Amino acid sequence: MPSSAVPSPAVLDAFGVKGAAVPLAGGQGRSVRVGGFVFKPAEGTDDEVEWAASLFEQLASGHGFRVPLPLRAADGRSVVDGWTAGEFLTGQSGPEGHWTGVLDAGRAFHEALRGVPRPEFLGQHSHPWAVADRVAWGEQGIDVIDDLAVPFSHLLELRRPLAQDSAQLIHGDLTGNVLFAPDQAPVVIDFSPYWRPPMFAEAIVVADGLLWFDLPPDLLTARGDHPDWPQMLIRALIFRLVAHSESAGPPGRAQPGEAERHARAAEVVVRRLAPFSQGFRRW
Repeated sequence: MPSSAVPSPAVLDAFGVKGAAVPLAGGQGRSVRVGGFVFKPAEGTDDEVEWAASLFEQLASGHGFRVPLPLRAADGRSVVDGWTAGEFLTGQSGPEGHWTGVLDAGRAFHEALRGVPRPEFLGQHSHPWAVADRVAWGEQGIDVIDDLAVPFSHLLELRRPLAQDSAQLIHGDLTGNVLFAPDQAPVVIDFSPYWRPPMFAEAIVVADGLLWFDLPPDLLTARGDHPDWPQMLIRALIFRLVAHSESAGPPGRAQPGEAERHARAAEVVVRRLAPFSQGFRRW
C-alpha cells in the first residue's frame, strides 16, 4: 500500500510526471490527478498490476470502447511505492442517461477479451466481491448478516442450473465505470476481473439499476430471448447482496431499507421474467 494519501515527489519523478495532486471523485476516493495522469493505490500484487497494465496496453486500440493507457516508470515498472498511473480521460460517468451505452461498451470490451487466458490469481482473491462471486455461482456457501438473510434465502431458492456456460474474462463492475464524451468511444475504467459469461456482467448492470437506480423498464427484458438471462439476473442479485454482507462484516447491519430493496428487486425479476423461466412460478 502507498505510504501516503498522495504520490510522493519520488513517485512522480519515477513516472516522469510533475504537478500538484488533485483528488478525484468516484471509486473509493483514493485516486488523484496529476497533470494529464491519474494516480491510484495499486490493487493486488505487483504481478497482478503488471498483468492488468499489459492487458490494457493491448486493448488501447479496441473498437467500440477506449481504455486509459497505463503509464510506466522510466525503468518499466507499473507500480512504484504502491502507486500506479494511467492517462486521464474525460467523460461523464454512467449509468443514468447512458444505460444502453454502458451495455454496448461492455459487449465491445468483452469481445476484445475473448481468448485471453484465465489468470491464476483470480482463484486466490478473498475480498468481499470475490467471495460474493463464488457464492452467486454456487461454488461457496456462506451465512450473510441477519438483516439480509430472508432475501438471500429467497434468491438461493430461485437459482437454477444454466443452459450453457461460456465463461471468459469479464469486467464485473461496469455500472459506474464507463465514461461518455461527445463524438468519442466510451471509456472503460477500473477493471474488476472475473471469469464468468459476459452476460453475467450485463446482468450486474441491470441488477444495479434495479437496486439503486431508476432502470429503464425495457432493459430488464433486453436479453429475455436467452434462456439463461433470468438466472444471470438472480446470480447478479446474489452477488450484490453477499458483497454488501461481506463488506458489513459480523455483526454488521444492513443500511436502512437494504433488505427491502433486495427483496423488491427479486420480485420484479420474477414478475417480469416468469414467462422465460418456469422455475420462477414456484416462488
